[in-house]
Amino acid sequence: MRPSRSSAGLFIFFLALAATRPAGAQMTGTVEGGAFLLLPVGARATALGQAAAAEGSSTEALFWNPAGLSSLPRAELALHHYTNFFGNGDAVVVAVPSASLGTFAAAVYVVDYGDFENTVGGPGGGPEPVGRFTARNVELAAGYSTDIVAGISAGLAYKLVQFRIDCTGQCVNIPSQVGTTHAVDLGVQYVLPTAVRIVIGATVRNVGFKLQVNNQAQADPLPTRIQVGVSCGLLQPPPGSDRFDLRLMADVQGVVGRGELAPVTLLGAESGAGDVLRLRAGYAFLDSSARGPSIGVGLRFGSLALDLARVFYEAEGLGEKEPMHVSFRVIF
Repeated sequence: MRPSRSSAGLFIFFLALAATRPAGAQMTGTVEGGAFLLLPVGARATALGQAAAAEGSSTEALFWNPAGLSSLPRAELALHHYTNFFGNGDAVVVAVPSASLGTFAAAVYVVDYGDFENTVGGPGGGPEPVGRFTARNVELAAGYSTDIVAGISAGLAYKLVQFRIDCTGQCVNIPSQVGTTHAVDLGVQYVLPTAVRIVIGATVRNVGFKLQVNNQAQADPLPTRIQVGVSCGLLQPPPGSDRFDLRLMADVQGVVGRGELAPVTLLGAESGAGDVLRLRAGYAFLDSSARGPSIGVGLRFGSLALDLARVFYEAEGLGEKEPMHVSFRVIF
């Protein structure tokens, strides 16, 4: 159980989480619903400073640019986990590529803010537990990507987005709340016909209806973002070589509908000897307390892969570090 707070205060806190910016999101100066959609999912993209518009070849592409699913070489099942000052995030993703039909993917993503006691004033004046409540964000996603022509791929992801507070026992002061909306992500990628592998990617994420928790008047727009990036392989050893390669990524992210805000830059780098060992680093120039460096490592043993990432920033006013992201993948 999380540290105790008053029931009324917690209820207001979780409603605010449903419609405000997370610590890891770009500041906009406006209230946005479903801000958890901006939290990074997947240790690989997180370690690369979230510069993932031109990335692919794994199920993480479903959360960053669905066009990247088309480069997935084999079917994959992935489990992504992270912890934050407000709770935990977990995602289960499966993707199946087909040479003739394209790549299909599906995911369940849950952000759990914790399990709390619901208390009222007891006979002696102290708090008396009368029930329990939980607060969560839930995303159900389905994605599809295919090659349009040689070198160009496109992808689409549909997302059912929900914020919910569930209460058991006496729930007079903490009523159950459910807010549901729908959104889509669209993306394209282009592999340039050059000797050095260069991929250009563009995606618009979280385009959808406002998230309504209480009533229509208090519904808030989703955090729609457009992101354009490039990935460049500077060192490309011959296939089967044990020499290290090097790739650099750079993305620009902007807030849709907020033209007065300047875009932000996301940078990443990856190197390694084949798929056995991958070293990653990045820097996110986000306009929030989440800006800062990130590092990560990827390990693969046959059909099993493990990715770890750490973002080095301090959550504003909370004095807690952003913990490690962990991704476990099974390649079939």
